[in-house]
Amino acid sequence: MHADEIDPQAKAAIERQERFPLPHSRWGLKLARLLTGPVTRLQNRNPPPVGETVDGTVPGPAGDLDARLYLPDADGPFPTVVFFHGGGFVLGSVDTHDWLCRHLTRESGCAVLSVDYRLAPENPFPAAVADAYAAVEWTAANPDAVAGTGRVAVAGDSAGGALAAAAALMAAERDGPEIAYQALLYPAVGVERGQPSVEEHAGIVLDEADLEWFRECYYDHEIHERNPYADPTNAGDVSGVAPATVVTAGFDPLRDGGRAYAEQLVRDGVPTRYENYADQVHGFMTLREVDRATEAVADVADDLAGAVRADG
Repeated sequence: MHADEIDPQAKAAIERQERFPLPHSRWGLKLARLLTGPVTRLQNRNPPPVGETVDGTVPGPAGDLDARLYLPDADGPFPTVVFFHGGGFVLGSVDTHDWLCRHLTRESGCAVLSVDYRLAPENPFPAAVADAYAAVEWTAANPDAVAGTGRVAVAGDSAGGALAAAAALMAAERDGPEIAYQALLYPAVGVERGQPSVEEHAGIVLDEADLEWFRECYYDHEIHERNPYADPTNAGDVSGVAPATVVTAGFDPLRDGGRAYAEQLVRDGVPTRYENYADQVHGFMTLREVDRATEAVADVADDLAGAVRADG
């Protein structure tokens, strides 16, 4: 499940990132969020071009949610991919995932609607899930507002992957909008203490203290950890959800949880493509200096494009 060693480009990238350890306190979290802004603006210089970007909002259950629409350099309308960023449910924003969303747009020919959601610990579960599902419902009901064809997919990385999976599950169980596809990039689902991936790779990008801090912030109460909308691996039956791509990374503590959900989808008859990038680390698809990241984004984009074509 993992290569002999981490890809050198990925290793160099995460060594640079390790200068900024994750906070494990509310004060540290506030500071990290303040620092994220200028760092992200610096990183987002000279971004990959797309046809157009439009900053705006979409309605959420507790107020408007910031969103950014990425449009291809072509004539629309376009299928729409609703994207949710990672960050352990406590960090991240539309800006932190600008590079990834731009590449998804360029490679898929789809419009990508990147949506912020309420963050923990200020807003624990189910706030983020409610926001994610509301954004999907609104997108499906308002295709003209996003230059859309009416075909909708969901995607997300890490915590955002969990939200995309939850939105797909909610849509299936609640007779909600039709979701054509779900792309789950090293999703934060099915992660359990003692899994080989946690035991072997905690400390690479994420350590066990990070995972525990995210868990405490997001779930607020242990009863929520068993809720299928918090973690779709808790669902007894996922047979009605959209076809999926599930991506994991060999040196990621979250690897085994993502693989378990891919296996669960397959057992329940959901068409699923599972890809484990054996020499990569958690978050690798946002590392712009890593060649394999660009290749992985292109592969996921191909899956999305094939699923949301106008001819269905």
